Amino acid sequence: MRLSDWLAERPFALAMSSGFFSFFAHTGVLGALTDRGHVPSSVSGSSAGALVGGAWAAGVSPDELAAQLVALRRDDFWDPAFGAGLLAGKRFDALLRTLLPVTSMRACRVPLQISVFAIARRATEVLHDADLVHAIRASCAVPGLFHPVRIGPRAYWDGGILDRPGLAGVSDGARVFYHHIAGQGPLPRRANMVTLVLDDLPRCGPFKLDAGRRAMELARELAARALDRDVGDGVIRISA
Repeated sequence: MRLSDWLAERPFALAMSSGFFSFFAHTGVLGALTDRGHVPSSVSGSSAGALVGGAWAAGVSPDELAAQLVALRRDDFWDPAFGAGLLAGKRFDALLRTLLPVTSMRACRVPLQISVFAIARRATEVLHDADLVHAIRASCAVPGLFHPVRIGPRAYWDGGILDRPGLAGVSDGARVFYHHIAGQGPLPRRANMVTLVLDDLPRCGPFKLDAGRRAMELARELAARALDRDVGDGVIRISA
């Protein structure tokens, strides 16, 4: 069975992994899915996956998100401040509030689960009913780079600390299409899941945003090709 047929057969959950600035690659993959009419019935993710999944669930199309990422400059989110991390995150907060049509997770068009790391408990928590901007920021708060994000009485860091795949919020028995960023730990295995891995995408970061834009373009091209691949043993791997 081709991946496109598998996705069209029944509703599926979309899960996207952590991976620093891999929101570029996730956006490319999501664009390839929606280009062919494959729309997830729910979304979950950690870190970069939480940003892209959260933006789409809030109503931002992959093309709109891609346009925002292409225009992104380091100064747009770079706000060094004293604290437990280099960046305060206030500029990141402002970017998200400008981008997102809704800021309540309950108001999203599909159920959304975002993994975060609860610092005091040293455990993963899955947010599904919170301020969406705070949830995304918390899930993306890489220790050492961003200050922790406080939601209610608790402080959180990057969801990828313990839940790199971003699968903690996916219900048992769900059919899952999972985009795994290469290098983010071993491939998770579960029933009814098809995993896509795109190898050799350009590495990107706050000082390599141009590489991120190229990664997004390549990811969209490669994911479009993957849709016509056989699902085989549940893992589709394509090199750039």
